[in-house]
Amino acid sequence: MEQKKLGFGMMRLPLTDPNDQKSIDVAQVQQMVDEYMAKGFNYFDTAWMYHRGVSETMVKECLVGKYPRESYTVTDKLPDYILRPDRTPQDVFKTQLERTGLDYFDYYLIHDTNAASIGTFEDYHCFEFVEGLLEKGLVKHIGLSHHDGPELLEEILKRHPNFEFVQLQINYLDWDSLGVRARECYEVAVKYGKKVLVMEPVKGGTLAAVPDTVKNLFKEAEPDMSPASWAVRFAASLPEVYMVLSGMSNLEQLRDNMSYMEDFRPLDEKEMAVVRKATDLINENIAIPCTGCNYCTVDCPMNVQIPTVFSLYNADLQEADFKPWSSHEELYNNLVITEGIGVASDCIECGACEDRCPQHLAIREHLKEVAAHFEGK
Repeated sequence: MEQKKLGFGMMRLPLTDPNDQKSIDVAQVQQMVDEYMAKGFNYFDTAWMYHRGVSETMVKECLVGKYPRESYTVTDKLPDYILRPDRTPQDVFKTQLERTGLDYFDYYLIHDTNAASIGTFEDYHCFEFVEGLLEKGLVKHIGLSHHDGPELLEEILKRHPNFEFVQLQINYLDWDSLGVRARECYEVAVKYGKKVLVMEPVKGGTLAAVPDTVKNLFKEAEPDMSPASWAVRFAASLPEVYMVLSGMSNLEQLRDNMSYMEDFRPLDEKEMAVVRKATDLINENIAIPCTGCNYCTVDCPMNVQIPTVFSLYNADLQEADFKPWSSHEELYNNLVITEGIGVASDCIECGACEDRCPQHLAIREHLKEVAAHFEGK
């Protein structure tokens, strides 16, 4: 089955209540799935924790039974943090099949390998378990998603050569980042002959809402192309990239992505030069490189909306100095008065967020910066 390079990431689905990750706008998701399939795209990516478990059920509700099984592919993932003696990898996998309504997954990943998670994966024999699923025909292809350095990735690929692909965070802002080290991880995957799947090509929306200087740069080069298109096409242009996932939150984003990925054309050298210039401009402005994955909020005892307050902070710092009023400040103040929602100053510095952060951000210190900026604390 032919697969176009745009994957439907089911991590940031449209919501009816922006403060409730479970409040999926089912009707809009169904329309998005239908239009995506009608254009010849067929790759769906979900996971246990996306939308607090509801993402997996959207596969069942909007895809399974409505389309022939051979017409689409579904990826799911085995995370570390939910494993315990009374919830084994076997239990998790069984639940995932039930949630999605599937008999097998086309792709199955060890989810988020990093220095903190690898011990749990080994203790529960997850690599061996996933290889067993492949042998039983319960999954068609096996791989891992990786949020750590190239050294650990190479160690894992050496020890587990049967894993066929690696899912990596790759975007033009992180390509040469000293923190994410996207280029180095990509090169390790290529060295071991693995297919590369890309997550966070738009960096959680950061590369869709770029500063005006970058918007103007892109507009001058390609008047009809969106900022997001440059980010997705950059990732898809890498030679060993098999699929680029985009977490699309509404029909407009879906249609924009499909408009340039239906008949994909890689960036040429002139366009790559534009992207390098955009990277330099953005790095002059962004303060906290958060991707908005929401992993940090799962265990937060104060329900601090960390990605939200970081996003507002980054955006506010990019506002022109002469503006007398900031929408970001107002949005932040709305969070302050919303019952049950935590903001930066509510942080008790327990560190649970930092244990979960794939970007390895110093979240507690950044929250102090945000509180000082918006709350004067």
